[in-house]
Amino acid sequence: MTKSQELFARAQKTIPGGVNSPVRAFKSVGGTPLFMERAKGAYMYDADGRRYIDYINSWGPMILGHAYEPVVKAIQEKSLGSTSFGAPTELEIEMAELIVSMAPNVDMVRMVSSGTEACMSALRLARGFTGRNKFIKFEGCYHGHADAFLVKAGSGVATFNIQTIPGVTAGVSVDTLTAPYNDIDAVEKLVAENAGQLAAIIVEPVAGNMGCIIPAPGFLEGLRAICEKEGIVLIFDEVMTGFRLAPGGAQQRLGVNADLVTYGKVIGGGMPVGAFGGKREIMQHISPSGNVYQAGTLSGNPIAMIAGYTMLRTLNDNPVIYKELDEKTEYLHKGLDKALSKGNLPFVINQLGSMISVHFSDKPVIDFSSAASANNTYFNRFFHSLLDQGIYLPPSAFETWFISAALTKEDIDETLRAVEKAVLS
Repeated sequence: MTKSQELFARAQKTIPGGVNSPVRAFKSVGGTPLFMERAKGAYMYDADGRRYIDYINSWGPMILGHAYEPVVKAIQEKSLGSTSFGAPTELEIEMAELIVSMAPNVDMVRMVSSGTEACMSALRLARGFTGRNKFIKFEGCYHGHADAFLVKAGSGVATFNIQTIPGVTAGVSVDTLTAPYNDIDAVEKLVAENAGQLAAIIVEPVAGNMGCIIPAPGFLEGLRAICEKEGIVLIFDEVMTGFRLAPGGAQQRLGVNADLVTYGKVIGGGMPVGAFGGKREIMQHISPSGNVYQAGTLSGNPIAMIAGYTMLRTLNDNPVIYKELDEKTEYLHKGLDKALSKGNLPFVINQLGSMISVHFSDKPVIDFSSAASANNTYFNRFFHSLLDQGIYLPPSAFETWFISAALTKEDIDETLRAVEKAVLS
């Protein structure tokens, strides 16, 4: 028995399912989850001492690789002054100023402690600002586990094929309207049917929770136009894309501005953190400036702030990092196409910037329906073949892969040899 197997058996006695986030349990792909002990650069090491080339990167934030030395040193130094105050600090101002300077169309920022909290708070703010209750989300887009977002959500909910969530009341669900991703006609129909009742449209500008799904030409622009016409708040969930696809995130990369933007993961350099921000006229409705209540004891936590500030400052000062990330991911994309072509399986590769995913399908994967119709049995076998060869992919066909700056051409070549071996077997 491996150490991971021993730890999993032990964990299940005191932790539901043996894990603290469902997708980690490997239920979708089968087998026993690996328990990690340490990581450095592009590599993670499990409890048995095995090394893995990492394509999860803590689900996105490790853009510069694990244990990036300036971030680690900053955390160590800041922790000597206390790990929490419950009072404001100058560092929170510096963090907000840095985010505002990097992200287009963001005038003000409120720090929170997770991406879920950021999305939940942004929706509440949109409702308070507009005086309306209903909102539109897209099938397969995951905005955290707040009740209102768990209707036709992607990510872990899709992984476990959970269609209705016990504990989420019909009263909450009735205000959540859903449309297929990339289907602007469906959005226009919902808007017409609910005229004057919609507070917000929330969307992952590049979806990462049904694999990597790229917005079709005109889709985001169409949402922007609808929101302007109808007085609806457009929310971009940039928990994955923020500061990853460009210094200014998806807004900058795709050239479409949102009214509110949610962040997480990256802005904490791996620490638990999130934020939401946007236009001043909307953000000033948040308490204590306005009457839309939101609070958090650990919001603006000094350790999370210094980790995120150090990470964002590095990215802002070195924009060449984004060019290198794109080049590495494109190299991986071309190599995957060549290696997968040697097998007899249909496949689709979706990629934008340093986000990429493989779907075993014979048709384009453009939304949740097409992602779900792919042959996920093939993916599970593919996943385990690569895992056995020291390549760590997300343990679900419904998750995007993330590339880090620490990944080398040699790492990618090793990955591609593993892919070729997997498809030939």
